[in-house]
Amino acid sequence: MKNKFTEKPKKLFWILSYKSLIIAILFVLLTSAAIFTVTYSTLQHTLRSNVVYQALSNYKAQSLFYFMHTENHHFSHAFEEDFSPPPLSSVALQLATNIRVADTRSLFGSELPGFSIFDSHILLAGEGTDYTTIPHESAPPLESISGERDLDPAESKTYEESKKQSQVQAKQSTGDRKVVYIYHTHSWESYFPLLGMQGEANENKAVDNKTNITLVGQMLGMELKADGIGSEVDTTNMTQKLNEKGWGTGRAYMMSRSVVETALQQNKDVDYLIDIHRDSLRQEKTTAAINGKSYAKMMIVLGEANPKFDENVKMAKAIHEKLEEKYPGLSRGVLSKKKTSGNNGLYNQDLSDRSILIEVGGVDNNMEELTNTVKAFSDVFSEYYWQAEKVNAQ
Repeated sequence: MKNKFTEKPKKLFWILSYKSLIIAILFVLLTSAAIFTVTYSTLQHTLRSNVVYQALSNYKAQSLFYFMHTENHHFSHAFEEDFSPPPLSSVALQLATNIRVADTRSLFGSELPGFSIFDSHILLAGEGTDYTTIPHESAPPLESISGERDLDPAESKTYEESKKQSQVQAKQSTGDRKVVYIYHTHSWESYFPLLGMQGEANENKAVDNKTNITLVGQMLGMELKADGIGSEVDTTNMTQKLNEKGWGTGRAYMMSRSVVETALQQNKDVDYLIDIHRDSLRQEKTTAAINGKSYAKMMIVLGEANPKFDENVKMAKAIHEKLEEKYPGLSRGVLSKKKTSGNNGLYNQDLSDRSILIEVGGVDNNMEELTNTVKAFSDVFSEYYWQAEKVNAQ
């Protein structure tokens, strides 16, 4: 005979157990769905060429043959004796989360002050390039950019000589078409030798509203013309424009964007955009000796927030490789930056799939070094340009 006093607790126990089980199952399903959604969203955001490149860059090319040899064993002959297959778990983790197993700093790079360098990725490293030598955006307050100095007499002589040497007739030409637009978002950036301030310890003082980075842009325009490529060089005083708007230097890219958009509306021939900057690093890290000449080293910077990022990477990579071939040691490489509170992450490069930002030298580079670099860059860029034109014409 069943005991009604013991039967009810048993039924209650089983009811509660079933409910608990159902709740547990629902919790697992919902959690799994949430993880899948977040991971899928992350993968959509991160599975771009630069992220894949970063994830696979530490592994040898034979890794591809390793995957292929599972279907065709003949590919195993391509392996080197010391070859070991890439750890799939590590590669998958980095693709999904951007956490690098071999580099524990990536776990907290964005959380601690001073670790903002992890908002940048070295896509291609030049000689001496690592995360301690990458460019930093640190524009000074507008009120500190008040000077209008004349170009130092010794540097002025070098500049005038470089202009005379640029008057050369090119074998091929774009004619009246100005296909390259050169501008300077941080037009106040200057160099101590140009200002007659050699030996100054505070790199933030290398600023001026007259003698500045626009001279480098003008030199590049002249060199490109000598190589047959028509260009337009913008020399807008960005300090003045920002002051007129009541904006700080943090909105400089917004200001230069309006300048570039106006130029693109007025000139439909523009194919290439080049934003020229100066790094704040010191001489030993921004100077290279190549075949007996001294050069201001340069780096190409790309914004990862740019929807045309992949196309711009192809161009930057091609230019870097040509620089490495013809002027080894001149290029510091190709750097990409995320959009964060400290980085623009776009750099107006969405306005063209042929757009780059270049850092030319540092605060201590002189006119001779800058001139040599501009000539070298123009030489390489012109070669790239005419090759691209030949391909497009086919």
